[in-house]
Amino acid sequence: MINKTVYFAYGSNLWLDQMKQRCPESKFVGIGFLDDWKWIINVRGYANIIPSAGDIVYGLLFELTEQDVRYLNRYEGTQYQRQTISVELINKEDLQSKRAADSLVYVDVERKSESQPKKEYIYRMNMGIADALQQGIPSDYIDKYLRPFIPSK
Repeated sequence: MINKTVYFAYGSNLWLDQMKQRCPESKFVGIGFLDDWKWIINVRGYANIIPSAGDIVYGLLFELTEQDVRYLNRYEGTQYQRQTISVELINKEDLQSKRAADSLVYVDVERKSESQPKKEYIYRMNMGIADALQQGIPSDYIDKYLRPFIPSK
């Protein structure tokens, strides 16, 4: 059996087309969320999540092959730390009746202060927001957490 990793995407990898280009063997499997985390744009100009009591981060879950994980590591670079975090599942196609899944999450543990997005990142995030909404991530989450950083097109 091929080893699969569940990956929690919360930034521009919400854009399904970008995710498929970066990780060609990836398979979208559902929506999940992290309680007590907050979505921000950090000083590098990219999405990050930080621990924050009472907040929530929604994301898309993908099954990745080992090769996809290697590709993703290259795209995410060395600024993000690879962490395994238990993600609560909302709707899931192939994760049976599990309520949570240990998932690969990329977190920048050094740069936790809020800033402005890089200009090129706004387009990619808007594409990801459109896909996230279509898959069922709540619009009030997008409005509360992502829109203060990411202007609509």
